[in-house]
Amino acid sequence: MKATVKSFIEHAMIALYPRTDALPGIEDAGISEFLDRYREESTLLMWLGLIAGAFAFIASPILTVHWPLPSFLLPARVLDEHAHRVTSSQLYLLRQAIFLIKLAAGLCWGAHPAVRAHFAMAPYAPDPGTWRAS
Repeated sequence: MKATVKSFIEHAMIALYPRTDALPGIEDAGISEFLDRYREESTLLMWLGLIAGAFAFIASPILTVHWPLPSFLLPARVLDEHAHRVTSSQLYLLRQAIFLIKLAAGLCWGAHPAVRAHFAMAPYAPDPGTWRAS
C-alpha cells in the first residue's frame, strides 16, 4: 500500500479517535497493522471509500474551522475542533465520507483490549483468519 495514502488515513483516524486520560487513542491500537489487514480483506469499493473519506477530512478545514489549510497542517487545538465539527457537518456527503473513516477506525479501536476492559468487556479471542472477502 502506498505509504502516503495510508498516512493520510491514519492522520484522519487519529484525529477522530484521540488519546484521552481515560482511554487509549487509535494510535495505541495498532492502526498501521489494522489498515494493512483492512486493505487486504475488504472490497475495493470499501477501500476507495476510506481513501475518499480521508481526503475529505484533510480538505475540509476551510468548511469547518475556516482555516485554508489541509488538516495535517492545523495546530492540535484547531485539528480537534475540526474533527468535532466535521462529524456533524450540514453537508451530507461530507458527513457520510467521514462516517466511512469512523466506521473502519471503530473496528480497530473497539477491538483493543484496553478499550474493551474500560467498558468491562472481555478481550476478543485471536482472529482465526478463516474468512476473506476475495
